[in-house]
Amino acid sequence: MLAVMGLKSIDDLFVDIKPKYRPKSFDLPPGKSEHEVLRHLTELSLKNNVHLTPFIGGGYYDHYVPAAVGMLISRGEFYTAYTPYQPECAQGTLQALFEFQSHMCALTGMEVSNASLYDGGTALYEAMMMAIRMTGRHKIIMDGGVSPIYRKILKTYTHHLHYQFEETPVVHGQSSREEIQKRLDKNTAVVILQNPNFFGAIDDFTDIVEKAHAVGALVIVSVYPISLGVLKTPGEMGVDIVTGEGQSLGLPLNFGGPYLGFMCTKKQYIRKMPGRIVGQTVDSKGRRCFVNTLQAREQHIRREKATSNICTNVSLCALQAAIFMSMIGQGGLKEMAQLNLDKAEYAKQCLEKIKGLQVKRSSPTFNEFTVCLSKDASEVAGRMIEKGFAAGFPLGCYYKGMEKYLLVAVTEKRTKEEIDGYAKALAEVLA
Repeated sequence: MLAVMGLKSIDDLFVDIKPKYRPKSFDLPPGKSEHEVLRHLTELSLKNNVHLTPFIGGGYYDHYVPAAVGMLISRGEFYTAYTPYQPECAQGTLQALFEFQSHMCALTGMEVSNASLYDGGTALYEAMMMAIRMTGRHKIIMDGGVSPIYRKILKTYTHHLHYQFEETPVVHGQSSREEIQKRLDKNTAVVILQNPNFFGAIDDFTDIVEKAHAVGALVIVSVYPISLGVLKTPGEMGVDIVTGEGQSLGLPLNFGGPYLGFMCTKKQYIRKMPGRIVGQTVDSKGRRCFVNTLQAREQHIRREKATSNICTNVSLCALQAAIFMSMIGQGGLKEMAQLNLDKAEYAKQCLEKIKGLQVKRSSPTFNEFTVCLSKDASEVAGRMIEKGFAAGFPLGCYYKGMEKYLLVAVTEKRTKEEIDGYAKALAEVLA
């Protein structure tokens, strides 16, 4: 092999790799059979502590996924289907995505939806750019309660663009009306909010929407879809564009993905909406059928005229979310959301009894809430792993001065015994 490549030694083969990164040895052990390799890898995997009870959220949540969801999504006609550019041979995929759009409109209270985007963070970026295109303005007001991960995504994508970002603080967990009002003017393109926000607080943004519209600005709200089973919808608040991460709609945590972003808006803005949109029509024989419509992505038209330069959507994940929503239905979603709310409130009551811990109750919450500890939250979270719990999200990772604050999430999967055990372990660590 070396002779064919014109090399004299094995060292010549790796000359472009720094010495410290080169293989230390090629003295490999004898080969094993498939059975032996599988057994060896299984033994190695058992060394990982993967049996933690999760009380961690921050945008991604441990919800129950019915077994039928995985079975249906793995069917060959869905699992191997690709971009449905030829509607005559992709009616099943197109109809499934149309149903996803319909579900998302019903869930958010909005009029139109696209057939998914890459993830929750890039969906929010796409919505922001959509608002800038529609208003022709350059100023963005962003609430401090918007996920710091999402805020980083927005600023990274616009690093070389001339947009003016102004962030407003969170006051007692809520968006500061006074600060937002102070910054609203004729140059404001959009106000970006999140509900529940990153601290778990829920809010009604109707008043902010009215004030933004009064100066010609649009409003985007990033939402946690399961919470809409019990909360006022963005549509009822008058919001212009709704985005979010769809992981909670039937997708397992799965080491970080793939997930899906969703976007819904008012019908009057549909021609400015990025991503793939599936429409219903009739064929030449008058039969109901489905097609891709209003295609204004960069692969279809000139790049500078495109509504999106992030071409990836996650149709299989969107289909998985559609199956999940179809299975649990409207009543099931409400029941699921209520369980999340009730179990989180029970967890608050348990944690409030612990010395050295304060539950922050200045704002109502859904299934995630903030606690203040007597010790560094990252240190506490590390020690809780030893007791079998993923304790929560240390807020000091993103917010300076909040090193003792921990974000705790409780989903419908957490049992009374798990919540009691979590509180007991946390009390021991803080003691």
